[in-house]
Amino acid sequence: MTTLSAQDETHAHVPDAAAATSASLTVGGDPLRGLTADEIVAAREILAAAGHVTETTRFVYVGVDEPAKPDVLAGAELPRVVRAILLDQATGTSHDVRVSLTAREVVRADDIDGSNGQAPILDLEFEAISDMLGREDEWHAALAKRGITHDQVALAPLSAGNYGFDDERGRRVIRVLAFMQQFEQDHCWAHPVDGLCAYVDMIEGRMFELVDHQVFDIPTEGGNFDDPVVQGAPLDTLKPIAITQPEGPSFTVDGDAVSWANWRFSIAFDAREGLVLRRIRYVDADQDGAERDIIYRASIAEMVVPYGDPSPARFWQNYFDTGEYVYGRYANSLVLGCDCLGEIRYFDATLADEFGNPRVIPNAICMHEEDYGTLWKHTDIYTGSNEVRRQRRLVISFFTTVGNYDYGFYWYLYLDGTIECEAKLTGVLFTSAYHPEAGDYASEVAPGLGAPYHQHLFSARLDMMIDGVANAVDEVDAVRLPMGEGNEYGNAFTKRRTRLRTEAEGARDADLNVGRAWHIVNTEKQNRLGRAVAYELLAQGTPTLMADPDSVIAKRAGFTRKHLWVTRYDQAERYPAGDLVNQNPGGDGLPRYTAADRSIDGEDIVLWHTFGPTHFPRVEDWPVMPVDYAKFTLKPYGFFGRNPTLNVPSSESLGMACHTDAAGHGGGCHCAPGACTCSGHAH
Repeated sequence: MTTLSAQDETHAHVPDAAAATSASLTVGGDPLRGLTADEIVAAREILAAAGHVTETTRFVYVGVDEPAKPDVLAGAELPRVVRAILLDQATGTSHDVRVSLTAREVVRADDIDGSNGQAPILDLEFEAISDMLGREDEWHAALAKRGITHDQVALAPLSAGNYGFDDERGRRVIRVLAFMQQFEQDHCWAHPVDGLCAYVDMIEGRMFELVDHQVFDIPTEGGNFDDPVVQGAPLDTLKPIAITQPEGPSFTVDGDAVSWANWRFSIAFDAREGLVLRRIRYVDADQDGAERDIIYRASIAEMVVPYGDPSPARFWQNYFDTGEYVYGRYANSLVLGCDCLGEIRYFDATLADEFGNPRVIPNAICMHEEDYGTLWKHTDIYTGSNEVRRQRRLVISFFTTVGNYDYGFYWYLYLDGTIECEAKLTGVLFTSAYHPEAGDYASEVAPGLGAPYHQHLFSARLDMMIDGVANAVDEVDAVRLPMGEGNEYGNAFTKRRTRLRTEAEGARDADLNVGRAWHIVNTEKQNRLGRAVAYELLAQGTPTLMADPDSVIAKRAGFTRKHLWVTRYDQAERYPAGDLVNQNPGGDGLPRYTAADRSIDGEDIVLWHTFGPTHFPRVEDWPVMPVDYAKFTLKPYGFFGRNPTLNVPSSESLGMACHTDAAGHGGGCHCAPGACTCSGHAH
């Protein structure tokens, strides 16, 4: 019998730090940088000395408690503070604690009483589920009705949500679904034990309710996509692709600071949010090389996966992978040639394990350059000029595995000032028994095997800083004009620009029918044409939350009901669904932040963008899902005075010239000053 945790513990650990000292600890420098192993050790020591650590204390989250943005921008001397969320597994008591490494003391400790959410879920709690259910006669009897035993099932312990049930008040609850494993290496997702769900009290260590709704046939066909027999004969017509940069990559790295082309930024990694980009700036050659701010801080601050199956055993399936599971801790160690291709620079992530000791995830972040086709091109019929430049982008990415799904998050910086964020979704579908008589809530992906309809809704937190902090948002729509005076032939159309002045006005939906874009403008600075410098946010406009607005999930994931939220910057407002998401009753996060309806016109503002796919699974998504994509784009709109890439070198000057022979075949060329040699044909 196996218990499915979010991910097995496979990362490298720093040696046990319980007896370590922090004499070598150095505090200072960049106040936003990621935690070091020494700092994690020091934080644990300080917490233990203050009486916050016992034999049964577990560290649910440890990260930098970031100082206020105005203080950072002012260059003030700032203390180095660590935030730790602690859970006592014996009693269920939790605390949200701030530790000053500078002063070597606990500066704040708040009780978490559970009324407004619980601490996130521990891997150790996942691992304890099997023994708990193994002691329950009712559980064994339910499995026996289905012709299987406890030793034949893999268990999926999952976040419970909060449905106001009287018998769950004050409890730390996990709900458990089961899947049959036919042999040790069998992918259990192919064999859901549907209609059965155990509710477990993690502090009492027992099942307090069993939902045994209906006995369904367990699908028998395997889903072992990694079995060579299942894979079939290899596709042997593919030739190797080699991506090389003989002179090395174009970026430079100094600690966590990166320079590439005209871009400057810093990289951090957080256990909850994963990859974080900080102080994204562009060096503007037309402004004497000034480093112009665009984004102060960018991250994926929350994601939720709401499922659409209303059955008694599954209605509660809504997973907040960031707030409930702290998904940064499940980051993959990326492998050259498999996860990343080309001239790669890796960054390790240093996090705390559940005992408060440092651990390292090697190669958690991958950074590399990619060719991205044509940047600009024109063949002029009057002058004979024929110029073309190639686009390239810098890619900063990480992958995390949360249970059955694998998520890649990719940030792209382009030569022309464009910024994109793309989520890549792959892994294995969460499955059910397929029974169409119960309603149209799932796709049949294999005989008798269902994949419930669901969504993946991400929230990008974009702490904007367009040429400074005096920012505002204009909503820009395309407008059709009727035929009439001044538009006699009906060809005219225009745009409508609406300033979003308060937080209530800043909760907006995308509208593809009018090509809606949101322009983030600086209200105090203008370009050379006298117009506000700006970046525009372009949304894909996929559906927001499909659940009923009065549903529990709509209350708990209020951020998913709009594509855009704009808030006034507040140091304490970090997460779109609130600080404590696990078993939160709802109403936290963005609905609460925006209730004050603060001004967002010419202020220091934060944009929160909801994006992601609504998934009606295909047969082709089984047994492992080809990558699906979701993204948004930020493009300069009057931020520059002209095309900022006129100075990008031609391919010839970079030794990458192309050649076409008389037969029209392309060949590879290498150009050095004064000479080119070309060979090879494209067939």
